[in-house]
Amino acid sequence: MHENFFHKIKIYYEDTDSGGVVYYANYLKFLERARTEALFSIGFSNKKIKEQYSSLIIVKSCNIEYKKPAHLEDELTIRSFVKSISKTSFFMNQIITRGDDEIVDAKIHLVFVNKEGKPVKIPEEIYLKFKPYFCDSIKI
Repeated sequence: MHENFFHKIKIYYEDTDSGGVVYYANYLKFLERARTEALFSIGFSNKKIKEQYSSLIIVKSCNIEYKKPAHLEDELTIRSFVKSISKTSFFMNQIITRGDDEIVDAKIHLVFVNKEGKPVKIPEEIYLKFKPYFCDSIKI
């Protein structure tokens, strides 16, 4: 059984367009914040990874399916888990919900790179901390 990372957010006026609907690009910010909080929850940060391992985690690609709109003052939950992992990268699924409604389904490909932007092996300490969040399927 895998575990999920959870991050809650509230939609503010600055997140919406003139109709009170969340602007589509803002979901990328919400997903990034949830990934950052997931790192914090296992004892790491982007800054610590850069300083301690001379590495960065970058987004190689993302595939986002927008299912329903979110609106001003909605309270959303972002559920994140590691779908698969290789020596240098991992795929993370992130699902944004409002109550029982699924708002966004995102699949993010993240890569560990050095300061020159070349892929590097994921440090074992980080790999082991992520291990409980690995999932072979999208069963939630």
